[in-house]
Amino acid sequence: MVNMTLALPEDIHSKMKHFSEIKWTEVARKAIENKLKDLEVLEKIASKSKLTQKDMEELGKKIKMAASKRFMEQ
Repeated sequence: MVNMTLALPEDIHSKMKHFSEIKWTEVARKAIENKLKDLEVLEKIASKSKLTQKDMEELGKKIKMAASKRFMEQ
């Protein structure tokens, strides 16, 4: 198994120390595994897509604009 060093803000580290019974390396490992699974699914979907990079950028802009508008209306 490979070791990895992780830098955290001091306030996060202090909160983690409060819950010392938690195996934080396992929490981080699971979070990384879950993110990788999500990325693999997205990559599989994208590999079957006929959209170009330009199409994706335009779609991303539209989604961001719609989300921003919805947020501002609240």
